[in-house]
Amino acid sequence: MTHLFSIKASQSAVVFACILTAVLSPLHAAEKAPDNSDGFIALEPEGIKNLGIQYALAEIKDFERTVFAIGHIREDPKNHSVLSSRIAGRIIEVNAFEGDRVKKGDVLVKVESRQPGSPPPVIELRAPRDGLVVASHIRLGEPVEPENELLDIMDLSEVWATAQVPEDSISKIKAGSKAHIRIPALGGEIIDGELLRLDTKADRAGGTIGAIFRVPNKNSRLRPGMRAEFSIVTSSRTKVMAVPREALQGDAANRVVYVKHVDIENAFTRLPVETGESNDRYVEIVRGLFPGDEVVTTGSYALSFSSGSGISLKEALDAAHGHEHNEDGSELTPAQKQAKAKESAPAETEKTSPTVIFLACSTGLLLVLLIISGIRNGRALKQARGETASA
Repeated sequence: MTHLFSIKASQSAVVFACILTAVLSPLHAAEKAPDNSDGFIALEPEGIKNLGIQYALAEIKDFERTVFAIGHIREDPKNHSVLSSRIAGRIIEVNAFEGDRVKKGDVLVKVESRQPGSPPPVIELRAPRDGLVVASHIRLGEPVEPENELLDIMDLSEVWATAQVPEDSISKIKAGSKAHIRIPALGGEIIDGELLRLDTKADRAGGTIGAIFRVPNKNSRLRPGMRAEFSIVTSSRTKVMAVPREALQGDAANRVVYVKHVDIENAFTRLPVETGESNDRYVEIVRGLFPGDEVVTTGSYALSFSSGSGISLKEALDAAHGHEHNEDGSELTPAQKQAKAKESAPAETEKTSPTVIFLACSTGLLLVLLIISGIRNGRALKQARGETASA
């Protein structure tokens, strides 16, 4: 029976301990869980690197309305030359091949004439312009005639970009209109172009009209045939607060941006914003930001799911400034400072936390349960002994 008493008492203690743990665990979790409800997020330096955080300034600028179109790069016809021979003969020397850059006056091909002579006369064919050899139609020893094209040479310092513009948007653009042209083959680089003219015919099947833009081609990186994406400027407004589109997060009803904290390193504030118009690159901010705010662009989407390092705004500001702040990060008023001083005075009794009170009550209840269990088990033991003696 003594063993029975011990087992039952132990079971009661274990059951109560489990209940106590289940009740206290959420309380401790709530105390330790970081609270980002104030929009403050602090990260470790490693977190900044892992998220690839990059910034852009919120600034006042000219805001453009644009029309999107797709198209391709093509050569400027006036910059395309063909090398040919004025006499019939045979190729005896070739000094340029496809992909070679040549200068005006360079000897590219030598042709041995069919006219009699010992040796026969040789004609040198020189480059008519600076440019890139884009096509070759000859081989060494090949016979040539005056009508044959030998080499195609193209000056790519300036090219055309043709956009297929929807017919209902044609009225919004005119000669001289600007376009921001994104080239996927160059890693998404954006190059500005100027509208020269529209094609003479529309594409009935696609419902579009070709718009030809003149585009500078530094280092000749643009090549005919490359795909291009156009944002054609139709109008512009001045003095508009705008940020890059990738800085904007949240759904349509709750737009937010993440702003670099001005005082705390590796920290951000989530700010709700009211937006206006948007184009291919920027979104208008009607309310919520100030010029010069540094907003997160790359990494903003991942930041919206980050729980941060668990440091509150108050703790971060206390550490940064060396004195205490309110929970919302504001400075303590003189009255608050005085109240804090009284609270920290040694003579004042500290308030007991709800957790401590709960633990004390729980301990007392556990002792009462153990005593009751002991009394019951004692009575049962005596009763059992009496029955044994009478038997």
